[in-house]
Amino acid sequence: MSGIPVGISTCLLGKEVRHDGGHKHSRYCTQVLSKHFDFRSICPELEAGLGVPRPAIHLREYSDGLRLIETKGTADHTGAMQDFIDRILPSLADLRGYILMAKSPSCGMERIKVHNEDGQVTRRDGRGMFAEALLQAYPLMPVEEEGRLNDDMLRENFIERVFAYDDWMQNVAGEKLSAKALIEFHTRHKFQLLAHSERIYRQLGPMLGDLKSEPLETIADRYIHQFMEAMSQKVSRGSHMNAMQHLMGYLRDSLGDEERKVLLEQMEAYRRGEVPLVVPMTLLRMAQRREPVDYLHSQQYLTPYPDELGLRNNV
Repeated sequence: MSGIPVGISTCLLGKEVRHDGGHKHSRYCTQVLSKHFDFRSICPELEAGLGVPRPAIHLREYSDGLRLIETKGTADHTGAMQDFIDRILPSLADLRGYILMAKSPSCGMERIKVHNEDGQVTRRDGRGMFAEALLQAYPLMPVEEEGRLNDDMLRENFIERVFAYDDWMQNVAGEKLSAKALIEFHTRHKFQLLAHSERIYRQLGPMLGDLKSEPLETIADRYIHQFMEAMSQKVSRGSHMNAMQHLMGYLRDSLGDEERKVLLEQMEAYRRGEVPLVVPMTLLRMAQRREPVDYLHSQQYLTPYPDELGLRNNV
């Protein structure tokens, strides 16, 4: 079975493509994520024709916008980069996520230094030229910087979003769009939505209540934009508690008194930060497995990504 197609900055795979001939090998990407993701690697600077090794470049701000200029001198690589971006962007439509190299004037997602015409730093809130174009072209696609994946919550959130977006692209997007496909997607992700954003969860249900009010494409487009916005929000312990309590309501008949007591104790221990999310989740999944409730069987919240990634052991 092939993995989920995800874009990645080439240097993160250990390839020596950086301006100084080095790499930024991410073992987490190559040893863990590569078992589930089918990485497509791109190094915008190399593929725009800048070569290896190459002079370092940075962003400079001129009256007509940002340009990619060599740090020592005035050689301008903006045109070459723009040509590469225009050429590559259409081929990335099938990607379900993207992992970028931080601090790069081409790939950095945030906090990139911007210089004035004389090369002095004037601000640090820029974005790499390729990263900016990628985010503009594919606003729904989960995008993250490699360094931020060291944060347990950000890592879990990014991977959960990639799997949810893959579900949408495989089962709802484009020619597969139907009222049934849209409603089934919403049903699968209900508890996930509730955990991430109760506000958006409350908006999306009614939106799907009247699918005749507008063209289905219009409703689906609005739905997935709000859905991905909700999914990008970090889940607090209180929100996970709320979602788990909702879930427990469906398991009333399959939980004995003692089991219910243990589950509630572990949920409270999770809320207090004494045990990770995997503990109460495993108990809920065991109860569901013993006496399956059809509605819960399809819930992505119980298993949003493969267990072997171990993401809920740390959140």
